[in-house]
Amino acid sequence: MRKEDLRIVYMGTPDFAVEPLKALVEGGYNVVGVITMPDKHSGRGMKLQYSPVKQYALEASIPLLQPEKLKNPEFIEELRSLQADLQIVVAFRMLPEVVWNMPKLGTFNLHASLLPQYRGAAPINWAIINGDKESGITTFFLTHEIDTGDVIQQERVAISTEDTAGDLHDTLMTLGSKLVVETVDNIIEGNLTPIPQDKLIAQDPNELRAAPKIFKETCRIDWNKPVESVYNHVRGLSPYPAAWSEIQFPSGDTQMIKIYQSTIERVEVTEPVGTLITDGKRVLKVALADGYLHLDSVQLAGKKRVPAGDFIRGFRFEEGLCLK
Repeated sequence: MRKEDLRIVYMGTPDFAVEPLKALVEGGYNVVGVITMPDKHSGRGMKLQYSPVKQYALEASIPLLQPEKLKNPEFIEELRSLQADLQIVVAFRMLPEVVWNMPKLGTFNLHASLLPQYRGAAPINWAIINGDKESGITTFFLTHEIDTGDVIQQERVAISTEDTAGDLHDTLMTLGSKLVVETVDNIIEGNLTPIPQDKLIAQDPNELRAAPKIFKETCRIDWNKPVESVYNHVRGLSPYPAAWSEIQFPSGDTQMIKIYQSTIERVEVTEPVGTLITDGKRVLKVALADGYLHLDSVQLAGKKRVPAGDFIRGFRFEEGLCLK
């Protein structure tokens, strides 16, 4: 079968899913339909917002479906009418079997980790929060249990100690678009040897780590942890949704602060854990048990994100400030 004859239905929603779709379209593959989330009202004016994938599909004049419910009989019939040979899923919802089992060549997913590690909704964030030195991207066939299907292909990538979740996201997005095209080519050529994840688990000496959804409380900083752990927490949530804490004033009042960038100073610390320290010019740091965490880019609730120096100039400091 030629790539022009292979009928592909693509499913995705955020920016991460746009690049693989774009690579397929610009590569001459026959994308006959796109499935994405329904439009949402958001922003100050609660304007109707299209998903990034919808925006691209409209620009490329690809037929588009936006089902509220994936088991809706009307949607199932519309999907079936597209007569897909293959479905590709990138950063979308969990699919019911009636959907993923529909095409004759199956449905494969692009996942931003080296499966079976980091099954779940936030693999990029958790890899950095946990201080990993390596990540990667995986294509695998969908099955009943989420993120457990047979692995088709994987690509590895190193994580530096300065990388944020945003950095890794962009790296894996680019790598993933290439891997999706390679996977489709191998499916067309019949050049596949999918590997059951149970076999990969048996070969991996490391304990399996999960990648659950990130909630607001997940993002709260625990200043009692080692400084390196807090540093990883900050970069693993930057730029979104961002690690946060509360400035506690001697009066007992508190103010929320988000931290986007930080650096470590490994020295002996004499101040109580959580003490907020500044030189009044450029240095803004927090005392931890085994060093200081310099807050290089921050944002107060209701304000803009700013460098430490700008924050210091615009904030009234007083004795006894700490982060809780």
